[in-house]
Amino acid sequence: MKKKLFIVMLLGTMLLGATGCDIEDISNDTEKTINVGNKLSENQPTPTDIDYSLERYNLIKRAYWVNGMRDKARSMTTPIADMPLGYIVLLTDNGAVVGKFIVDGKVSSLNSYLTPDSELYECVRNSGWCDNKWLPDVDGSYGENDNGIFFFTTDGKYVEWTGTYLYSDIPFKVNDPIVKVD
Repeated sequence: MKKKLFIVMLLGTMLLGATGCDIEDISNDTEKTINVGNKLSENQPTPTDIDYSLERYNLIKRAYWVNGMRDKARSMTTPIADMPLGYIVLLTDNGAVVGKFIVDGKVSSLNSYLTPDSELYECVRNSGWCDNKWLPDVDGSYGENDNGIFFFTTDGKYVEWTGTYLYSDIPFKVNDPIVKVD
């Protein structure tokens, strides 16, 4: 009986030792990955000379638009003299064309926000306990948006899409849309 117990304990110790090596290897690999990321960030720093964000412009314009302040959204101006144009085709899951548009500015994610959705007040490490204050969006609502995109057309229309799309800054030809959105 003592011999069996000894063998079980010996095997358990060996198993724990082997597992510890795996954890240590993972930890070393994670540290190396973080170091590479830091090195690349130093070699290619985030640009600090961007003075105007088309993403924030779209988010502000959308906030006015979807909250019934369309005249205010339409009257917004941008200091960008040569606003970029994009071309987008909206597709169904099976590849059928739903519509095509010229995009004024850029396409934005429905999950981009002007402000964070929460303030982290306190977390106790490794305890699973956090005291978090959820913040409302600019319209006073809480929660998440659909996964998708939105954009404004050159004639001032607003479009949201939660499906597949093709986008480029060069025009491309699409034949016979199945559903035409005017």
